[in-house]
Amino acid sequence: PTLKALGHACFALSSETHTVIFDPWLSGNPEAAMGPDDVQADALLVSHGHSDHLGDAIAIALRLDIPIIAPYELAMYCARQGATVHAMHIGGGATYDFGYVKLTTALHGSAIIGDDLIEYTGPPCGFMVTMQETTVYYAGDTGLFGDMELLGDLNRIDVAILPIGDNFTMGPDDALYAVGLLEPELVVPMHYSAFDVISQDAHEFARRVKQVKADCTARVLKPGEETQI
Repeated sequence: PTLKALGHACFALSSETHTVIFDPWLSGNPEAAMGPDDVQADALLVSHGHSDHLGDAIAIALRLDIPIIAPYELAMYCARQGATVHAMHIGGGATYDFGYVKLTTALHGSAIIGDDLIEYTGPPCGFMVTMQETTVYYAGDTGLFGDMELLGDLNRIDVAILPIGDNFTMGPDDALYAVGLLEPELVVPMHYSAFDVISQDAHEFARRVKQVKADCTARVLKPGEETQI
């Protein structure tokens, strides 16, 4: 499979026949590598309801007639907007044409924030996705938690996509500790440059990963850049 960065926390995971998109915030994203009308995918995986993650998911799902895969409460919000959904929840897994998806814990929040309304959209999540025998852990927005070690024990993680921006999520130090718990083959940082308050040096983080875990590779993917996994 191929992993392509689309900006901030949005990534495309593709095989020769299928593509899924994580957290498709493209409209208004200063880093977006494409617009929502350019997306071609088989499913959208949305980790939580914040606008920089739910993003354009509903519009893309309606245009392509593809499902949004999300925690139950967020999925029901999307369904009310007319989108096709597959509701899941933490610890649950499901098999799709493109592969297998399991929802993991994430320590964060999840809500739709309007001008005069905040609608709670259930707990946030991460995703463990297996496509063509390759397993990708998309942590979503999360703080460090000890059960990342359990995720590493139960899964042979080929790629871990981890937030490093601090303030709203893990910072570089906690993300580095998470690498030791998860023991992935490859680490790709995310959520570190779209806003000033989360600005981090991703290349310095990648260097530190290699210093701490000699058997782990870290790669910074610029928006639009991809890597084979």
